[in-house]
Amino acid sequence: MEIISERLKLRTVKKLDLEKIHSLLMCPETALFNPSGFPDGIADTEKMVKAWSEQENESEGRKDYTFYIETIAGAEFIGLINISVVKLKYKNSEVWFKLVPEMWNKGYATEALKRIIEFGFNQLNFHRIEGGCAVGNKASFKVMQKVGMIKEAHRRKILPLKDGWSDNYELAILKEDYKN
Repeated sequence: MEIISERLKLRTVKKLDLEKIHSLLMCPETALFNPSGFPDGIADTEKMVKAWSEQENESEGRKDYTFYIETIAGAEFIGLINISVVKLKYKNSEVWFKLVPEMWNKGYATEALKRIIEFGFNQLNFHRIEGGCAVGNKASFKVMQKVGMIKEAHRRKILPLKDGWSDNYELAILKEDYKN
């Protein structure tokens, strides 16, 4: 499965992506606002990559879509992005993304998130797509706003980060917002 944008290809994760994904997940800058922290070694990352690569085989009742992001020109690794079902009956989903620090501030996160939102509404027929970030993660907050997501909540001390409990912003976009 592939989703193409102007500069990016979002594709199914493959087992041979392990080293690049592990490097991304072990990067201190990308783990700063991640409540999951670091993987517990490469074997832990290998389990995640295996699960993500097998998602494509779950045709019926699939709830998770994790994509490897790379540039079209040069196939350079950008990061990961995911859209998953939160509540099937309500057609709600959630997105997350994580980019290699060298790829920050180039518009890649915004471009990838726009395509994932389009995929969520047009192919998966979601009604609502949500996302969240630690209040200190100003870059992710701006990306979500740029694609039309609206801040709906500020939840206090909900994220267990390395430096302690963090507040979280929650944003969402509705299909009707997207179409307008």
